[in-house]
Amino acid sequence: MENQLVWQDRFNIGVSSIDKEHRKLFSIMNRLFAYKKQEGKSQWVCQEGIKYFKDHAMKHFIEEEAYMASISYSGFETHRRLHDNFRKVTLPALERELAQEEYSEDAISHFLGVCAGWLIGHTLIEDHAITGKSVSNWVNLLPEDEQSALCQIITGLVYDLFQLKAQVISKNYGGEKFGDGIYYRLVYTTNEENNWEIILAFEKKLLIGTVGSILGAKSDSMNEVLMNAVRYTARQFVERIKEHFSSADLYEMKEENLLSYEQLQKIFAKERPQSSLLFNTGTGYFAFCVMAPHLLKNGIGPALDEETAMREVKRYIKKSEKSFKKKILVVDDSLVVQESMKNLLGSDYEVAVAQSGLSAIRCITLDRPDLVLLDYEMPVCNGSQVLEMIRAEQDFADIPVIFLTGRADGESVKKVLALKPAGYLIKSLKPEEIKKNIDKFFQK
Repeated sequence: MENQLVWQDRFNIGVSSIDKEHRKLFSIMNRLFAYKKQEGKSQWVCQEGIKYFKDHAMKHFIEEEAYMASISYSGFETHRRLHDNFRKVTLPALERELAQEEYSEDAISHFLGVCAGWLIGHTLIEDHAITGKSVSNWVNLLPEDEQSALCQIITGLVYDLFQLKAQVISKNYGGEKFGDGIYYRLVYTTNEENNWEIILAFEKKLLIGTVGSILGAKSDSMNEVLMNAVRYTARQFVERIKEHFSSADLYEMKEENLLSYEQLQKIFAKERPQSSLLFNTGTGYFAFCVMAPHLLKNGIGPALDEETAMREVKRYIKKSEKSFKKKILVVDDSLVVQESMKNLLGSDYEVAVAQSGLSAIRCITLDRPDLVLLDYEMPVCNGSQVLEMIRAEQDFADIPVIFLTGRADGESVKKVLALKPAGYLIKSLKPEEIKKNIDKFFQK
């Protein structure tokens, strides 16, 4: 079965001209998927196909923006900025990769995967928000000129500090995991109790390769000295950024916390940032996120001060370094199933969750799991299609996948087993039986 985008009624937003253009973009993407499957297609054919997709997407953006303006859509500026980020940041980065890799199969696959994922997510969430069928995830962003200025400030500071040339990967970082991370929260406040919360997410290898190298660290793991050096370097980094904003002198640091990844996920699940930027330095990833006031009411780790810092840093390092557990990605659109699998497996495994096939591919790309537990019946892409997508990517093809599904009919089982998954479990099994089967898999 070849990769393709399957149009469904749920993609319609109720505006015929826009729905027609969305179907056209789906059709173009499917033509590109077909080109990729046909051996002997020249580089020129792929170039022309990609150029056609890009030109049509740009035309569609202009027409969609004209429609939003005609109905005085309140989210117009935010929506236009999402278009701008795709056409000015994401597409140019993908085109550079295609040119550098001479339109290799991997580069074309990357282009198609990113564009398909963006198109589906944007249509189902942001475009549906135009007609009130959903709520945009990015309604509180800073103005575009401030976003651009912030990007320049951050990339300049990173170069000044570590001689690394950071590149913006996304202006809409949503809390995705990228490898082993350290998550650090700073709270600034005014006399009027107006809080600004800044969250920094660092890939560990970036910290070890920068701050760690300055300290002469000879280990690939974090220790108390390095963690405290990171804390104070991060604080000075944020202070330098604050200097560029007119009201910065009104804010003083009130609190700092070290977060677990689960706490970071909860933040992004219920809050909308004003700026959320993801960077690649070549040595590792980091994210800079500015959250709205009163972000976290509960569930944050203890605040660090002069009396508690030593104890809490030691506890945080011990907890993070202890996490050499096998990683399991649970792919299921049911929040109940996600939570039950976390509770069932969380004590022995590091459990991440994804609600769709595209979300799963993004999670796998950023933080490769040791096992994927995959549901069969999901919107947009069913489990069989998701497994096909995983198998189609050379870097992911060897990741074991076990189906965990309510489908036990012979036809479904036959289709799935043809793709040679690592196993097939029925959700109606007792939880201890599911756990036993997974434990047995890792003991092989």
